[in-house]
This record gives sequence, C-alpha cells and structure tokens, in this order.
Amino acid sequence: MAHQKREGSSTDDDCASKRLKGSDTASETGCNVEASVSQEIDAEATRTCQRESEVPSNKCVSDGKSAVDSNVSGEQKMVLTAVEADAAEDKGCRHTMEDAWVVLPNAGVEYPGSLRCAHFAIFDGHGGRLAADYAQKHLHQNVIAAGLPRELMDVKAAKKAIIEGFRRTDESLLQESTKGNWQDGATAVCVWILGQMVVVANAGDAKAVLARSISTDGEGVVDETKSQLKAIVLTREHKAIFPQERSRIQKAGGSVGSNGRLQGRIEVSRAFGDRQFKKVGLISTPDVHSFELTKKDHFIILGCDGLWGVFGPSDAVEFVQNQLKETSSASLAVRRLVKEAVRERRCKDNCTAVLIVFKH
Repeated sequence: MAHQKREGSSTDDDCASKRLKGSDTASETGCNVEASVSQEIDAEATRTCQRESEVPSNKCVSDGKSAVDSNVSGEQKMVLTAVEADAAEDKGCRHTMEDAWVVLPNAGVEYPGSLRCAHFAIFDGHGGRLAADYAQKHLHQNVIAAGLPRELMDVKAAKKAIIEGFRRTDESLLQESTKGNWQDGATAVCVWILGQMVVVANAGDAKAVLARSISTDGEGVVDETKSQLKAIVLTREHKAIFPQERSRIQKAGGSVGSNGRLQGRIEVSRAFGDRQFKKVGLISTPDVHSFELTKKDHFIILGCDGLWGVFGPSDAVEFVQNQLKETSSASLAVRRLVKEAVRERRCKDNCTAVLIVFKH
C-alpha cells in the first residue's frame, strides 16, 4: 500500500472566521447540522447495508499525523491547538480491497493561503477500485481549483467550490472510464477543516459522525473525564429506495426495482463514476453540511458502509471515546475500531475508518 507522507503544521492566526451553518446540494437548500436536525439524519444512519464488490488493493494518501495549529478566541469557540488524524482499513471477507482514503492535516501546504486547510476522505469503490483511486487523487485539487477559500472564510464560496469540485472530478473520471472502457464507481465522504470551520460533503452511503459533549464542569468548560458524548450524524445517505431519491431517479428516466436498487442493480443513488447509470438518475452531487467547532466537539469518525453496517453512530462514538481514554492515540483508536468491526462484529464488507481528533 502506498502512502504519501508530508510532515508539518500550519497556522491560521490571521484567519477571520464566520459561523458556518446549513446543508447544500447544487441547489443550496438549507439544512442545519446541529443536533436537532441531525436526529432526522440519524434515523437513516442506523440502517445497515452490505454492498457486494470485488476489487483489488487499497490506495491511501496521507501527510502523516501532523498537527494543525491555530489560535482562536471566544467564549464558546474551540481553541484548537492541533488536529490528530489517522485511518485504518481491513478488507473483511472480501478477496480484494476497494476503499481509498485521504488523511491530509496539512492539505493547504501546496496551496498558499493564511486560512488553515485540512482534508480527510474515504472513497468506497464498487465494481472496481479505479473510481475510488481517481477521486482520491483528484477531488481535493479540483475543489481548490474551483475556489475553496484560502484567505478569509466564505461559507457560500466553500460550499460552491466543493460541489463544483465533485462535478469536475466526476466529469473527468467519466471521460477516463470511457477511454479505458471501465465502469467502476465510488461513494464518498469528505471533511475539510477551514480555520475553525468544518465542512462535510458526501455522496452515497458513507457517513461522518461527530462526537460532541453534552455535559460540562459547571463553568461552561468541558471535563473530558466526566462528559458524555452524543453522536451527531453529519451526513445524509443517498439510496435509490429513499422517496426523494426515487422521485429524482424516475424524473431522470430511471427506475427503482422491487429490490430497492437503481435499475434493479445498484443500491446507492449518488456516486462518482458508474457511467452506465449516469443517464438514468445516478448523480455525483454531494450534500454539503457545515458548522463551527466549539469546545464541546471532540472527534469525527468517517466510515464506509462496511463500518456502519456493524456499528451504530452512538456505539462507534462510545467505543472510540473509551479507546482514546485508554491510549490517547488516534492511530491506535481507529485501528481498534476497525479490528472490532471485522474480527469481533463480523463485518463482511471492506471496512475503512478515518478518525479526526480535535485537541484543545
């Protein structure tokens, strides 16, 4: 497995931050990511799904478990001193590994700007590994090129750049797949940390879950040894069987079979690639959610559908919290999470997780 390592940290002392709220697709419809709205998403998040896929070798991109430095003032704002992140994977019962992942705590190092930028992602391939590998290599570059803010935070510009970056990546991927005569696809869940803001984008059934404290020491300061963590699902699944997605597919000329699959064949309704389904309703347009970090936010778990098939969001948060109390290591915690999913809970699919821990 190939890793690209870049060590280092970046500061954003000059960053001007604004509060990020909402959810956007290409039409930029609003949806707050705070707990009240996430409860609706959480209902879908507990559903399990096992997708059948057969593809070789996993690829990953990482610049190491680098710290991302910043200084932010404000009573409720999180004083983020570092971000520690790592990924773990296991092919499960599959013969091959299809997932690709990205861990770039210093994602802005090649794109100068005063605004800190970190990027994390999982691409869950199906029908082959090529779409996952392609998205891993090109999505972040395309999002930057589409105008991801590098100086001052601009919520609308960030969301617009991410949506456009997904579009450009899928467009060029489809061209490559046509030339190479392959039909691989990949779902995606991605996080960008811009200054003190988190922007989450997903297409398909991979999920992101935030661990947020629900108790304090009485003075508004979170006591990590006493606090309970609530799991907040930050993503919305896209499956052909869901009414909104089914309606969109039918308007595009496609159909959803009695098995709940697009054209009777594919469970997800949004993904990169899958060119054979692009004319019948499958799209790559992501849902985009955003929020500002606070002192109550501890970590985010990204996982492919294999992980969430055996872990509920609250279950995963509790497991990771216990591991972090024991080891204080994101690397060990995420490896144990995946090991638990595959070896103890018998995940049959490829299983990949990225753990992003906020230090404050």
